[in-house]
Amino acid sequence: MNRIDTITQIVKEISGNDAAPDAGESLFESGYLDSFALPDMVSAIEKAFQIRIPDGDVTPRKFDSIERIAAYLESRA
Repeated sequence: MNRIDTITQIVKEISGNDAAPDAGESLFESGYLDSFALPDMVSAIEKAFQIRIPDGDVTPRKFDSIERIAAYLESRA
């Protein structure tokens, strides 16, 4: 499974929505996530990619879409 697929699967699990969002779609504006779900999603991403995301990086802006999450992870590689 590639990075985008893994992130998509995490978003689907956290949101409880079986439909996959478009990669560039805002996860917050579209209702997939809210600010309460963000920490759960970040924890799942940390586990899946075996990384530690600093608390200061946990903002809706950085995790607004699957593309942004993938770009963030790429920048940390």
